[in-house]
Amino acid sequence: MNIEQKMTKAIESLESKLINIRAGRANPAMLNGIMVNYYGSLSPIQSLANVTVPEARQLMIKPFDRTTLKDIERAINEANIGITPTNNGEIIILTIPELTEERRREYVKQAKEVCEEARVALRNIRQDENNAIKNGEYTEDEIKRMLDDVQETINKYNKIVDEKLKEKETELMTV
Repeated sequence: MNIEQKMTKAIESLESKLINIRAGRANPAMLNGIMVNYYGSLSPIQSLANVTVPEARQLMIKPFDRTTLKDIERAINEANIGITPTNNGEIIILTIPELTEERRREYVKQAKEVCEEARVALRNIRQDENNAIKNGEYTEDEIKRMLDDVQETINKYNKIVDEKLKEKETELMTV
């Protein structure tokens, strides 16, 4: 796997983590990672129910099998995502509360931490690549050129991380 592929994977990981930081709007991805105990095995909510967004601040979960309603509700409560599910016997509705200014700033801080983790991952990839180049059978000029290429690549991906952070910050701070 080359350096571009590794760095692209780091960016994809960053994007999936940023999606889970909520911005006061409903997003089915908020439920990613929540596992429901379904007949003794853990299954993701998305495989047990349709998850839709009827309004900007609401998620509607309609299970394929109504007997799983209580299990889905319990899993959401245990996941501690800060939203209390409402069960009407057929569907579960999650109403996303309006974010306070303090909560928004907290989420921005969380987004910055996630982006810093991505930068560390990128630096580790660069370090591994640089070590591989220095330990290879290359001339001094080739090594210098290759190290410069690696640095250009990491600069490009660091800019992408900065852009993702700026987008998420704007999304979080928009009322």
